[in-house]
Amino acid sequence: MCQDGHVDKPKTVPERRAGALTRDRVVAVATEILDEQGETGLTFRALAARLQTGHGAIQWHVANKGELLGAATAAIVTSAVGEARPDAVPRQAVHDIALGVFDVMDAHPWLGRQLVGSAWEPTTLWVFELLGRQVAKMCTTPTDQFNATSALLTYIIGAGGREAANAGAPEAARERQELLDTMSQFWGGLDPRRYEFTRSVAESLRTHSDRAVFVAGIDLVLAGINSKKTGIGTNI
Repeated sequence: MCQDGHVDKPKTVPERRAGALTRDRVVAVATEILDEQGETGLTFRALAARLQTGHGAIQWHVANKGELLGAATAAIVTSAVGEARPDAVPRQAVHDIALGVFDVMDAHPWLGRQLVGSAWEPTTLWVFELLGRQVAKMCTTPTDQFNATSALLTYIIGAGGREAANAGAPEAARERQELLDTMSQFWGGLDPRRYEFTRSVAESLRTHSDRAVFVAGIDLVLAGINSKKTGIGTNI
């Protein structure tokens, strides 16, 4: 109580946040914002509000948005692809790596741009390394190993990035099957003299699985690696 008889109100003590702020926590919450709002929605203001902290506390762990995007990309991709066992069958290991990247790009549409736009950044380079370890078991010369691994990486990121871009396109709001039905009908109605093949696969378009098409592409690259190794089918 003050001398004038006025009773001082107790000072309000800020409620403590559960757990100390860590780099992992910052990256995890940034990923949540990216998944909800895309890259444009990720700002330090939005992140600070979500974490109930200040810009300075965040920048103690992550200096800028570029570093934050890189850290989020690394965390997701590294978790998805892991590290293949030394005794893994190369073909299956490549499938596992490829599908790991494809699935996270599908689940996190913003991720495709990060991987496509940073060809030799640490995360993309790590995927290249994992693929290369398997390709080295299938190819003998460094040149063949480099070419085959580069082809796989280009296909995986390119195909996955395209699917991610499609997921963010305006037509993505429509039901996928409705869109495929419409496209299939259009293909089937094309001029048969000019689009003989396209008309013939119109039904396949309607019923196809994007994931299955992706796997087929991986198998084609692997078949090419095998034919290069054995000398069979090199003149196809």
